[in-house]
Amino acid sequence: MLPLALAGKDVQACAETGSGKTLAYLLPILEKLLATDAPNASTRALILVPTRELARQVYKMAKHFCDLTSLNAGLLTGGDDFKYQASMLRKNPEILVSTTGRLVDHLKRDTADLSDLEFLVLDEADRMLDMGFAEDMELIVGRSSTQRQTFMLSATLRHEGIGRIARSMLREPEEITTQMVHEEHEYIRQQRILADDNAHKDRLLVWLLANETYDKAVIFVNKRVEVDRLNDFLRRHRNGIAMLHGEMTQDERNYVMQSLREGKRNILVATDVAARGLDVEGMDLVINYDLARKGDEYVHRIGRTGRAGKEGLAISLIAPHEWNLKASIERYLQQRMEEREIAELKGSYKGPKKVKGSGKAVGKKKPKAKADKKVAGKKPVAKSDKKKLGPRPSRPKSAAENKGTLMDSEGFAPIKRKKT
Repeated sequence: MLPLALAGKDVQACAETGSGKTLAYLLPILEKLLATDAPNASTRALILVPTRELARQVYKMAKHFCDLTSLNAGLLTGGDDFKYQASMLRKNPEILVSTTGRLVDHLKRDTADLSDLEFLVLDEADRMLDMGFAEDMELIVGRSSTQRQTFMLSATLRHEGIGRIARSMLREPEEITTQMVHEEHEYIRQQRILADDNAHKDRLLVWLLANETYDKAVIFVNKRVEVDRLNDFLRRHRNGIAMLHGEMTQDERNYVMQSLREGKRNILVATDVAARGLDVEGMDLVINYDLARKGDEYVHRIGRTGRAGKEGLAISLIAPHEWNLKASIERYLQQRMEEREIAELKGSYKGPKKVKGSGKAVGKKKPKAKADKKVAGKKPVAKSDKKKLGPRPSRPKSAAENKGTLMDSEGFAPIKRKKT
């Protein structure tokens, strides 16, 4: 990517999590900004990211390099004081790292100016589309200079909206794919353990945290209420538990991240807000308590470990209702998760049953349709009409009746005659 960026090309890149995408776009931007002096310009480079955690991570790296030069970097995220951010923007930092929603707030209030923008970076573009920021991204691009250079990056660019966004925002982009999905994360062991229900998952989780070897671990769930429940549950069994979800204040989120980095906490229970932008050294165990809803989210989750060539372990706890989701993720990855069973905590669920030779799972049998009691050639009689018809006329006894056997009116199966 470096040669293309330095040559002034727009770039659409898909690369493995932790492979150095941030440096790949940050270094060319810094070099070009330093090569051209523009003292009266407003913000010259904008880096858009989907989450506050990723914004702080990118800002930290950008500020580190800017401190070695005459350039300045600024940060815009939700949860921070708006007036303070407006004051920072009036100083026209050359590089601005921002979440999408907060930048739109500043643009609508005319406290941000992108008319002199030379570089636009969409980091984790697919995630911003998933979070419903497509319109915000279009608004930001519309306020930006048309003479800019644009980079669109992610670990997974297989989003149905990526093509449309790329065509509208990039000019004759060069596409880069370092690895296919099934070739990514070669340093991460992916395992799956079958579980009967959440109570079984709780026991498995406690066992794994007690018996696996790790420096730090992250446990992913799909709902905020489940983060709260697991946080309370695990605190009864272990120390060093922290939690992270989107409803927490910025100060709370900063405190959690700082605690993890300093080693005061070593186990994090989180929603997908931590799937991107969580770069904590020593994060070598990922547990999917709830399986990710999509393949690309699964990729980002397990990408929290096995970074920069280090080995990691990702374990998914699979309940019966998650089997089909697991299968779709394996098809997306084009690889299977390693089967694992904990002897002390074997469950009754062993996966879907299969028909011999067919390979198809057997589900519950559909209830048989009720037999149609209508007789061919006869019209049904309404209840209201039955009284009008009166009693059934008597008929002479047949020979079968005299022998103690009664045939029904249509000559079907014999019915035993009741003794009086």
